[in-house]
Amino acid sequence: MTRREWLARAAAWASASAVLRAQHGGRSMTHAPQPPEFFATPPDVTLRIAELRHEIAPKRVVTTRAYNGQVPGPLLRLPGGRPAIVDVYNDTADEDIVHWHGLHIPPDVDGVVEEGTPPVPPKGRRRYVFTPTPTGTRWYHSHTMAGRDFDTGTYTGQFGVLLVDGGDDPGGYDLDVPIVLHEWEPRLRRDGPMDVEYRAGSINGKMLGAGEPIRVREGQRVRLRLVNASATLTHQLALAGHLFRVIALDGNPVPTPLPVPVVEIGPGERVDAIVEMVNPGVWILGATKTASRDSGLGIVVEYADRSGPPRWLPPNPRPWDYTIFGPGADALPEPDGRLMLAFKAVGDGHHWAINGRSYPKTDPIEVEAGRRYRWTFDNQSADPHPVHLHRHTFELIRVDGRATRGLRKDVVIVPAWKQVEVDVTADQPGLALFHCHQQFHMDMGFMAMLRYKA
Repeated sequence: MTRREWLARAAAWASASAVLRAQHGGRSMTHAPQPPEFFATPPDVTLRIAELRHEIAPKRVVTTRAYNGQVPGPLLRLPGGRPAIVDVYNDTADEDIVHWHGLHIPPDVDGVVEEGTPPVPPKGRRRYVFTPTPTGTRWYHSHTMAGRDFDTGTYTGQFGVLLVDGGDDPGGYDLDVPIVLHEWEPRLRRDGPMDVEYRAGSINGKMLGAGEPIRVREGQRVRLRLVNASATLTHQLALAGHLFRVIALDGNPVPTPLPVPVVEIGPGERVDAIVEMVNPGVWILGATKTASRDSGLGIVVEYADRSGPPRWLPPNPRPWDYTIFGPGADALPEPDGRLMLAFKAVGDGHHWAINGRSYPKTDPIEVEAGRRYRWTFDNQSADPHPVHLHRHTFELIRVDGRATRGLRKDVVIVPAWKQVEVDVTADQPGLALFHCHQQFHMDMGFMAMLRYKA
């Protein structure tokens, strides 16, 4: 059987599954094991979920779960617009699922049980077939609900960078470097509001000073693909003596690339930036908070023919503001509909609600295909919330009263006690999950389902 013939059969199988799902109230009917012939064609990507003892620093080992025995998981490159075959094997005793964050793909393969994606069974395997789009810096991670089980979900080492090739590639560069943030050894805070704290942090799976440095030469232009794979924390990053020229947010080129001394990045967000290597030395790229750097959240940048201990210089403080990367907009086109989504803590203060209800009792968000809706996020809490809508893209319209246009993201941080307005075009029929990408908030009720009207 040729690849083309196999893909045609797989498409027919997926179409039949979609019909069955519609006949059963949206529930996936494809959770049964896939037949052996479904694996007849070699995959483009193979991921294996397994337990791993991972050394984040000399004699500092964490027990976690990871893809293909490494943290981060393998860097994946897929051509945009071409069907990809992905096999996921699960060597653990627990059901798991892989979410393809930022892709516009059907709910059957998006990687969310609530949307109808079949999970990977314990000691089993699952094949997913999808056409990756849009192009740019995306990522993949476990989308398992964790609750207070910090050995699963985004607390683990199950994350990796996915690059969808094709389209416009903003800016020339000499070196392309993924920078993936994560924390380890989570526990509930012992004081203050119920939340999660960590004993260690890492970039690209290693604590500051424990991994290989980024080796550069004077005059190079380095593209940093910053990915925050943290389960719960937003970070500000700086590279001593250098500026970040931001060219893309969440993988989407920005209308107005600008240099900034500090990048802020919340859970699930990505920032692509060009750094001109114009200050020879041995420097630290890391968190601006001393406590976070001391816990390991940093990496060494080493120029050729330079040596010595890495240096840190505090950057010039500047508030992070999405809107500077997009032109202002005085007259905005009127949307087809409007929606207000208010976020606040409820009950004992440990649960979260959207418009007064916690998942699974949240009201569904109903849309009509082809229409554009303006959503207002009203954060009625002291916590910033990185909100994410699966399989769709937000266009930022207004952030705390500042108008903008042309900024497209799939995660938007809504600051404490502030409002953010976005436009959402209903162009991806099927169920789509909306939630806070802070895992503890999501698990504590901060979710809702988007549904298309018949």
